[in-house]
Amino acid sequence: MPNANQHNPPHHNHSEIHFNSSDTVRDIVIGLSDGLTVPFALAAGIAGAVTNVASPTHLVVTAGLAEIAAGSIAMGLGGYLASRGDTEHYASERRREAMEVVDRPLDEEAEIYEIFENYGVDREAATPVLRSLQANPEAYVDFMMRFELGLEEPAPGRALRSAATIAFSYIAGGAVPLASYLIFSDINLALKVSVVVTLIALASFGGIKGKLLGAGVIRSAIQTVLIGGIAAAAAFALARLLNHA
Repeated sequence: MPNANQHNPPHHNHSEIHFNSSDTVRDIVIGLSDGLTVPFALAAGIAGAVTNVASPTHLVVTAGLAEIAAGSIAMGLGGYLASRGDTEHYASERRREAMEVVDRPLDEEAEIYEIFENYGVDREAATPVLRSLQANPEAYVDFMMRFELGLEEPAPGRALRSAATIAFSYIAGGAVPLASYLIFSDINLALKVSVVVTLIALASFGGIKGKLLGAGVIRSAIQTVLIGGIAAAAAFALARLLNHA
């Protein structure tokens, strides 16, 4: 008697894991990377220039907090405007595409066939799909927006979420290099602790970013540390040079 499993192999559930929050991650990356790097470089630069000030750590913290406030607002506003621009661009292109579907049907048909040809689908096989799309104008425009223009409709409220995500990420990143100046009154000790803590934060952030985006954990961590470290070292060296000029 034949084994039933030979004809009916066991079914294995197939699950695919895809990362679907690329916009949010992009905003976090923008905010955190600048928040870790810019205040870090600023604090290091000021620390290198205020060795003779009565309360140098207080000055570093004051300047750092001012920079974080201004930077988070500027970065958040930039993210808001960029997202609004994406939304307006999508709406404009969709209106144009909806008009072309009605006013230039033959041109749109040719574009549909060209799209399918790029995927190895011949005209005969593509024609039924084309007719189905023509019977549903909304789906037709959606198809052309995605496959002809490569545009995805931005999520509702995307601009405000982008602005808030970038701004708060910037604040969170900027708090890391400034924390040691709040804890230690010795400017040299505070600077050393800030360097160590911030470089660890940069490496961790870079590694996580690399893992999420598939860019390689080690490579991304090294790149992030190098960028932040070089910026801070340059600011510190320049401040020392100008202070002794």
